[in-house]
Formats: sequence, structure tokens, C-alpha cells
Amino acid sequence: MLLLKNKVILVTGAGDGIGRSAAISYASKGASVILLGKTSAKLERVYDEIEKHGYPTPSISLMNLLTANANDYQELINNLLTEFNQLDGLLLNAAILGDRSPIEQYDVNRWVETIHINLTSQFILVKTLLPALKKSANASVIFTSSGVGKSGKAFWGAYSVSKFGVEGLCQILAEEFDNDNSIKFNCINPGAVRTKMRKEAYPLENPENLASPDEVMEKYLWLMSEGSKNISGKSFNCQQ
Repeated sequence: MLLLKNKVILVTGAGDGIGRSAAISYASKGASVILLGKTSAKLERVYDEIEKHGYPTPSISLMNLLTANANDYQELINNLLTEFNQLDGLLLNAAILGDRSPIEQYDVNRWVETIHINLTSQFILVKTLLPALKKSANASVIFTSSGVGKSGKAFWGAYSVSKFGVEGLCQILAEEFDNDNSIKFNCINPGAVRTKMRKEAYPLENPENLASPDEVMEKYLWLMSEGSKNISGKSFNCQQ
């Protein structure tokens, strides 16, 4: 039951959707979870739910990934090292959909925002948090991928490009740390899940036909556990 006992795991986009479910799932298995997001009220609700169940007390880290600067990232790792000394897991879940429009008509500012939140901020987070991850005996970094991050599709624009980038970033990090068995880097494609972003992308879809975030947690838990210690540089689908 305590698959993740004594582990410290940071989850981005922890306020709702898959991030919320992952944070609660990790806490239920004994992890101390750092809830990172931009909306205080959402994070506080997740915090309260974790507390209600008697799981390890989580922490809240407010950060807007679109506007965060070098001082914000430095403060994040300073606070983490002060409170926990190390980081055992990092789930990079936060993302935005961007525009669903042809490249010919894609708004340039929206493109830059989407690439920054979905890809650039993840590079910065990993780079910033590596000193804390290196203090763990078995650290796991999970990037959130997508089917359109493996096969480009019309009208998916910056979102698709950002997910291709995420897959590449994960593979590069896995190779660069190939001789360091203490940190692993992998991607997860959750598939069609009942989330706000999915509703935004497919407004006419019946959400009752989709898996809930709680129903796709198996691989998220496994990749954070000791059971996947030697797995790195891979990309997994939660649903076939």
C-alpha cells in the first residue's frame, strides 16, 4: 500500500485533471507531494483532500509557468531543498492546448505561449531541479506526451510541436544520464481522458465515453516506484 513511502514528488498542474489525480494517488501511496500550479484555490482543494484522507501533508508551490522568471525557479529549488533536502519524483503535467487552427492562420503570440508552457518551462524545471533529483537514490522524471507528439496531425499546431519536443527532450536526458542509474526519464501519453483540456479540444465528444483521470494512474504510479528503476528513455501509452 505504501509504494512511495518517504518519497518527495513534485506535480505540475496539480490543481485539476490528471495532475490532481496523480498528486492524490502519490500521496495515497505514502509520498509527500508538492502541488505546483498557478491557481491557489484549486491547489488548496487538492491539499485539503489529501489531508482529509490522512495522507502525508503536501506542500503548495504557486507558479505561473508563462510568466515565471529566474528568481521564481531559484526560489522553488531553495524552498524544496530547505524543506525536503531532495526530490524523488517530478511529474511534468501542466500544459495548454493553444489554438486548434491551420499553421497558415496560427496566432504568433499564442504559438510562443504554448511552446513556452508545454516545452520550454519543462526544460527549465528539469534543469533547475536536477541538483535535488541527484540527491535521490532513485529519482523519476515523467513528461506528459500525446498521440499528436508522435504523429503530426493537421490543426494541432503548437501543441503537437511541443509534444514532439517533449519526447525529444526526454530521450536526450535519458541518454545524457545513461551512466547514472539514480535518475530515469520517461514519457506517458494518457490518451483520451475526461479533462477540461480534452473538452476544449473535442467539445462535441461525450465525456462519459472517456476514462477518468483516476482510471489511468497505473503507469504514473509504476514509473515513480522502485519497480521501474532501470526503465529510462521510454514512452508509454496508458490506453491502447
